[in-house]
Amino acid sequence: MKLRLGRKRNVTDMFNNSATLNNLTYIQYLNRLTELAISMFEWKNLPDSVDARYLELHLFETGCMVYFNDDVLGDLCLDCITNGRLDVYGNPILRRAYSGYNNYQRLLKESNSVIIWNNYLHTNSILDVKMFALRLYNLDRIIDVNANAQKTPVLVQGTEKQRLSLINLYKEYDGNAPFIFGDKNLDLNALKVLSTGAPYVCDKLYQLKTQIWNEALTYLGISNINIQKKERLITDEVTRNQGGTIASRYSRLESRRQAVEKINAMFGTNIEVNYREDFQQVGEDNEPQDPGADTIGGAGNE
Repeated sequence: MKLRLGRKRNVTDMFNNSATLNNLTYIQYLNRLTELAISMFEWKNLPDSVDARYLELHLFETGCMVYFNDDVLGDLCLDCITNGRLDVYGNPILRRAYSGYNNYQRLLKESNSVIIWNNYLHTNSILDVKMFALRLYNLDRIIDVNANAQKTPVLVQGTEKQRLSLINLYKEYDGNAPFIFGDKNLDLNALKVLSTGAPYVCDKLYQLKTQIWNEALTYLGISNINIQKKERLITDEVTRNQGGTIASRYSRLESRRQAVEKINAMFGTNIEVNYREDFQQVGEDNEPQDPGADTIGGAGNE
């Protein structure tokens, strides 16, 4: 009875450990992509009372923020609720600013506040990032399973009376003993190599994971070479591939810039927003080293 309970507990622990690793892998990818998403824009000349990290994080999570002035706290940029009256273009006339960390709330109008949208669709980015994180985590775990399936464990069969002898026999085998002494009654057929027969596809899965990661970067507007080929890349191919990256940038950046223009006009500020130089220059290092060359990559890629 104790043996059965022990085996059942071991199986349960195995599944619990697998589920924990699944969650950790998913959270890791979600955090990595979130970190990239909220670090892409550089805000300049923001008042000290406005937190740029908070602004970008909540645009990423909720899709909109509202900028306004509080008589006591100064200029603020907080989460907002936009359900209510709309103008003829569907823009909210009334909006309620609030903080999720205390009970601060304030009802605002178009005349004393500006809504900052995350993109032209007025949606958040976290749902798409979660989708990419889920796909990446799933492939990571499939790669782990496929790699583990390549193991060739030794299956030892015997009676309970033979257990100690077989354990000692395996210890000598596992210890790289030059020879193993066996009793004349030893059944050599008791030692078998268990093969799962699973094909090795980790390399193909890793290529697919790299492609999905690059798709996530393209969605975020981060330059990458989202082309899987063994030959050297022609410069035009890389340039065409950046079209999707630039298009992804445009919607998010222009939504912020339009809001900044209204904020500066309404509150007399001089705020600026742009892509960080690090993100803008990604991909420039991929240009040919030889001024006369028209391909990207070294001779080793030929």
